[in-house]
Amino acid sequence: MNKKILTTLGFDQIRAALGKLVVTAAGQARVQALMPTADRDQVQEALDETADGAALLRLKGGIPLPELTDVGPALKRVAIGATLNGKELAQLTRVLRSVSAVDDFLTEMTDKIELRRVYQLQEQLTVLPALARRLYTAVDEEGNLTDEASDTLRAVRNQIRQLEANIRSRMDSYVHGKLAKYLSDPIITLRDDRFVLPVRSDSRGQVPGVVHDQSASGATLFIEPQAIVDMNNRLREAQIEEQQEIARVLAALSEEVAPYTKQIARNAAVLGHFDFINAKARYARELKATEPLVAPHNEVDLLQARHPLLDPHKVVPNDIVLGKDYQAIVVTGPNTGGKTITLKTLGLLQLMGQAGLFIPAAEESTIGVFSEVFADIGDEQSIEQSLSTFSGHMANIVDILAHLDDQALVLFDELGAGTDPQEGAALAISILDEVGVIGADVVATTHYPELKLYGYNTPGTINASMEFDAATLQPTYRLLIGVPGRSNAFDISRRLGLSDAIVDRAKALIADDSHDLNNMIADLESQRKAAETEYKAARADTDAAQQLLADLQAAYADFEQERSGQLNKAREQANAMVDKAQQKADKIIANLRQMQKAGGNVKENQLIEATTALKQLHREQPQPQNRVLRREKQKQALHPGDRVRVLSYDQTGDLLDQVDKNHWNVQLGILRMKIKTADLEKVAEPKPEPKRQMAIVKGGATSGPETTLDLRGVRYEDAMARLDRYIDAALLAGYPQVTIVHGLGTGAIRNGVTEYLKRHSQVKKFGFAPQNAGGSGATIVQFK
Repeated sequence: MNKKILTTLGFDQIRAALGKLVVTAAGQARVQALMPTADRDQVQEALDETADGAALLRLKGGIPLPELTDVGPALKRVAIGATLNGKELAQLTRVLRSVSAVDDFLTEMTDKIELRRVYQLQEQLTVLPALARRLYTAVDEEGNLTDEASDTLRAVRNQIRQLEANIRSRMDSYVHGKLAKYLSDPIITLRDDRFVLPVRSDSRGQVPGVVHDQSASGATLFIEPQAIVDMNNRLREAQIEEQQEIARVLAALSEEVAPYTKQIARNAAVLGHFDFINAKARYARELKATEPLVAPHNEVDLLQARHPLLDPHKVVPNDIVLGKDYQAIVVTGPNTGGKTITLKTLGLLQLMGQAGLFIPAAEESTIGVFSEVFADIGDEQSIEQSLSTFSGHMANIVDILAHLDDQALVLFDELGAGTDPQEGAALAISILDEVGVIGADVVATTHYPELKLYGYNTPGTINASMEFDAATLQPTYRLLIGVPGRSNAFDISRRLGLSDAIVDRAKALIADDSHDLNNMIADLESQRKAAETEYKAARADTDAAQQLLADLQAAYADFEQERSGQLNKAREQANAMVDKAQQKADKIIANLRQMQKAGGNVKENQLIEATTALKQLHREQPQPQNRVLRREKQKQALHPGDRVRVLSYDQTGDLLDQVDKNHWNVQLGILRMKIKTADLEKVAEPKPEPKRQMAIVKGGATSGPETTLDLRGVRYEDAMARLDRYIDAALLAGYPQVTIVHGLGTGAIRNGVTEYLKRHSQVKKFGFAPQNAGGSGATIVQFK
């Protein structure tokens, strides 16, 4: 990209603004080297980095970086064996610690946010924790060695502190003792790094010692007392030893740094790159800029584009489209209407985008990737070269045409101006034709009416203008693509007070075709405004319709999802019921087979019980009639005192009270349990049997109870009472054995039966029935 365009369009000012946002020397170097590129991949990579920086700035305030100076000279010195000073080592320490901090920060962000390029840059960092820890321990922020730099240095400094304390203590005795009256000031001071007293010249003989200095007036001598000389000598020796140890430690630290100079230099460069990314993101936030899309073919579509160097509260945004339906735009309109700013906005935003910067435009704006951006803007007159304004422009245009190719963008301001209007218009048309033959994209501003006709008649070319409000005599600074500008000189002159006679005579001097052209432009403007009004209304209706459609689609999607969920749930429940019924059916059939194998024939009552059990597996489908459904629902409603079956335990019990909407307290034998409502099934109350007349027959054939007692579904107390009566009746009937059916359930009745039989004196033995006769759900009792 030619450097002249950077100054012409103000890209240098963009770089200057970026330079204020970096905090490292390497970042500043990157800003100064920033240039637009014509490599499409490099443009996208640079935009990706800016997008990463914007995301990190929004979420975490950016990549954490301190101010870092240029460590390049220090690394070059240590590479050739030189010893670094404390400040240079402190600079290296800040770089190494920043590397660790940035690496930790980005590692933490890996699981939180996806980035396009920054994580790849992170991989170029080399963390040197041992060296960073050693330097941080030995050197402070100001570049001074700490006491932890070496054991010898710590010992020497402790000695120095002790000696200074002793000297000050001894000197204090002079200042506040008998010698105080000979001092010009009761203070302790230093001369040549030795502690001395300010003694009056007339008292020189009263304070024996070494004179180190004299005041400017000669009234005061700075004397080192004789008793302090030896102590000062020891202090000086310790100070020399400290400097020697400091030099030794600095040399040792420099040797430790030497093997890592390349890694540290690379780290500093990567940190500068991160700093540069931070600056681009911050600048984008200041401008309220957005990431542009990069068109595969040089198509520019800038939406609500703003010039980045103008006051954001005053600048008028414009849509600028170029390269798709037309490659040339001819912009006409009055002076001070914004034509030049529009040209510069297009050119500068294109340069910013190709440099990897976000642009001040609306989302989804598109930029091209031009091989070059050329501009002929402003007064090119050169006094030194004795060129007129026209000559200066022509010299620039000749240079542009000499370097132009089909991938370039050209911006011409007032093309053909500065000479005879007819010749200037002819040259302007010829130049635009040449640019069209080459195939470059071009935007040109002009006052020549001939170029308006050129815009209509030339393929790939379109007219545009800067809107002017004739009512207020002020430009609106809005770009109108497709509408040529018209002269408002007559209207403005009349409104400013020029007489109608003068204006009419001026109109008469204008050719008819010029009047026709201006009238045509006026009609076009009226039609455009009418179309814009209709478009806004239609757009509002379309937006409302689209919103309604989106709402309906969302509601339909929710409905479909809910329906699908309900169907899946019903299917799962049905499958579960079928599986459960199948298991029970298989169990019933298996029991029948076992009984058949054991006894040969299956008894009638066993067949009846099996048939009943199989029928109970069938659940009647609810009838569609609402009245019937309500009746059935009322029948199945649960109330305290109802007889219910607990499905999970296959036990019958009585409802006591409702705990909440989904739970009831149920009495199962001696147990009181909290059961889910869905696990309860209402059991119809048995019809009371009619009372029969009891007749006692003495003697005759034997009669007695059945050989089986079924206690299933009976409360525990009732079950124990029935068992006691039944055993007595069986013994009276002379039965050798009986069967007690108690079921599985919770096991309470089974345990009660077992305890009862253990205590009964007439029971010979008892045990669970065979598997084909009920298994552990029944107990066979043999009597003595």
